[in-house]
Amino acid sequence: MSNFQEKVTFIWDLADLLRGSHRRNEYQKVILPFTILKRFDSVLVYSKQYVLEAYDEYRWKT
Repeated sequence: MSNFQEKVTFIWDLADLLRGSHRRNEYQKVILPFTILKRFDSVLVYSKQYVLEAYDEYRWKT
């Protein structure tokens, strides 16, 4: 259970940091983009190596 409590504490600490630097009506400007980035990262994890290899192959062909 302590592992769960550590995660909860970590999340609340992050929320406190956001509250310190952003107004309540600005949270969506921060939370939504990071949520989308995390979703992209989770979905694309399986094709990341392929994409990096393709990038290395074609980056000099402009």
